[in-house]
Formats: sequence, structure tokens, C-alpha cells
Amino acid sequence: MTKKEECGVFGARSFNGEDISVTIYNALLSLQHRGQEATGISTLNDKEIQVKKSLGLVSSSFSPNTLRDLKGGMGIGHVRYSTVGTCTVKDAQPFRLHYPKKGVVLAHNGNLVNYVKLRNDLSGNGRHFTSTCDAEIIAHKLAEGIVQTKDIEKAIYQSMEDMEGAYSAGFFTGEKDLIIFRDPYGIRPFCYGKNSDKVMFSSESVALNMNDVYDVHDVKPGEMIIFHEDGKIEKRQVMKGQRKHCMFEYVYFSRPDSVIEGKSVYDVRIELGKNMARGNKVEGDIIVPVPDTSRSAAEGMSRECGIPVAEGLMKNRYVHRTFITPEQSTRSNMVSMKLNPVISVLKDKHVILVDDSIVRGTTMKKIVNMVRKAGAKRVDLYITCPPIISPCFYGVDIATHGELIAHHHDVAEKRKEIGAEK
Repeated sequence: MTKKEECGVFGARSFNGEDISVTIYNALLSLQHRGQEATGISTLNDKEIQVKKSLGLVSSSFSPNTLRDLKGGMGIGHVRYSTVGTCTVKDAQPFRLHYPKKGVVLAHNGNLVNYVKLRNDLSGNGRHFTSTCDAEIIAHKLAEGIVQTKDIEKAIYQSMEDMEGAYSAGFFTGEKDLIIFRDPYGIRPFCYGKNSDKVMFSSESVALNMNDVYDVHDVKPGEMIIFHEDGKIEKRQVMKGQRKHCMFEYVYFSRPDSVIEGKSVYDVRIELGKNMARGNKVEGDIIVPVPDTSRSAAEGMSRECGIPVAEGLMKNRYVHRTFITPEQSTRSNMVSMKLNPVISVLKDKHVILVDDSIVRGTTMKKIVNMVRKAGAKRVDLYITCPPIISPCFYGVDIATHGELIAHHHDVAEKRKEIGAEK
């Protein structure tokens, strides 16, 4: 079974001879929220490819000595969440293949829907796999295309023709090519930019900002971009694109200081909160966001209705996100480890609880119960994301209709199941 992922990818190329590993490391730190299970960096030094991958956080995986050993002016880095099965170093990205010629290194964010078919087809062609990660499939598809067509653009086109799903991918070859491409629907965010001595690409704009790149552009759906050694950026529309954004990027996955498709994530969340207040008669003593992603929406709601925001729930920042944790029992236990109520804030209050989404409902049920046990006299619940009624196969761990509370419950039934008054 393919592993569905929500990851972060970053790549850069210097055109002044400077080693790139520290730039990639710093960028991955700013993308750490997108993946905390594994990380990797690969660089190209005088046509020699180097790869370092590890389980765990970026800060614990790369030492100053490790970064010094990753020499070269071009490279790719990755942070990863695994949401199905276990995570091993073999599944960490970037992936390196030793063909064609001097090899290919690739990393991506997304999920291939037809992973099994592609893997079987490639196996039938004699290709061998070291992981269960779909990035390895993309790398093999690309490498085979390069061998067959002798042309990278044609190879990407062939790969896009065969691959179904979400993929924002970056790769380089031993021939000094650094190239990115995005699926024809542009499901996962992908951007790029340039400063005085480097060109870069990233899953989120924050990784470019922290490397002094503020003129940020989105990769278009179906587009490939070549980053040349002299800093020139060459864009080609490989396949006709049609924008199909993922709502979770705006309400949940991305940092609020990121910009996606020209929209500030923070501003989008503020507006979602305002819209909730405009469309409902909001009454209560305090608005309490479920940290961290709902803070902006709570602020927007407060601006519109005048009810103050209060930090009634404190977060343990060293616990993973709950809805993309594979096991139901683990998710439930992690809520208590992740959040703790501030009793002095919640006691005897009519609490307006704000969160970004409800997927299965188990996490929210426990949060509402937690707020009530802390002494709240009433708990109303407002959710910024539309009801999730069907599975997603493009990189979010929502496997079956039966898991989704909104698939088989209307609003009144969900309210009763979760335990909120409104």
C-alpha cells in the first residue's frame, strides 16, 4: 500500500560557487511543520551526488560536520510525514537512482493514486525498489522517460500522462540539471524565487522568505521550470493545467505566514472567521481557538462579533498532529498529550470553540469533553472547513467513507455525537 503523505520539499542552486547545504537546512527548519518523522538532503558536488537521510527532526539529523560534508552548489531537501504504516529511513526522501548516466535525485510532496499499477508496470520492466514511497516511483518513471526520449521535457510529459494524483516534485541529475514540475491540477502548493546569488523552490513561501527571497511565484499546474547554472529561470508549460487547490493547505497544513496562489494563509483564515460570525448569531463569553491553526480564524470571528479571544487550550508542541496519526487509539490518547485546558479561562464560561476541520470527529469529541470538564457551562463549536464527506486520495490520510463523521451524520447529529450545544 502506498503511504499517503503531507511533506515539504525545498531545493536551491547557487550561482556564485557557494555550498548550498546550509541554505537547504535552514529552509527545512521552516518547513518542519510539514513533516517530523524523517528528513533528507542531497547535493551535487563536481558531478558527484551525495545523500544524507535520517529519521527524526531536521535539527537532530544534521550536524555542522554533516552539512560541511554535503558539498556542492545545488541540492534538494525534504521533510516527511508517513500516515500509513511505519516510517523507515528507506522511505525517507530525496530518492537517488544511479541511472540514467550519472543518476537522478528526486523529492516530492503529494500522493500517487495509481501507485500500485505504476509499480507493477515498472517492476515488469526490470526496475527494483527499495521503499514503499511513491517518490521512488516518480523517479523511476522520470528516469525511464529520459532514457527513452533523450529529452527531459518529453520525459516529464510522459510521466504526467501516466501518473494520477498530486505531485509537486523537484529533481536534479548528475549532468547538473535542476528542474521542478507540478501535477496538472496543482493540488499541492509549490513556489519558487530568486535572490542575488541563488534560485530556490519550496512547498511553502516561508522557506524562501527565510533565505531572503520575497519575490515569490507559484509553479503553475502542469508546468516545469529549469534552474540554470547562471541563475536563469526557464519555464515551460508541459501539460494544460487546471487549478484544484486543497482546502487543508489553507486551514491546516501550511504556516499562517505562507502565501499560496497569491493568497496569504493568515488572511484566508481571518476571513473564514469573519464569515462564520457574519453567517451566524454568535453568542458567548469567550472565543477559544484549538491551537495552533485556528488562532487566525478565532481572531477574525472576534473582530466581527466583538467577543474576546482567550487562550483556553495550551498545546504541547512536541506532539504530532492527531488526525494524520494512523491508529484510532493513538489519535485519542494523543489529544490529552497534545492539549491541556486553562481552567481559570474556561470555568463558568459560555465557550465558543473554533477549529479548522472535523474529519473523524473523535479528536473534537475529546476536546469538547475536555473543555466541559474544565468547568465551561456551555460549549458551542464553529468549524472553518466545509464538511468532509468523501475520502481524499491526494496526500491526506482519509481512507474510507466510514471514517468520516460528516458522511453519515448531518449537522444536528454531529453536534450530538461530539457533545457541543451548537
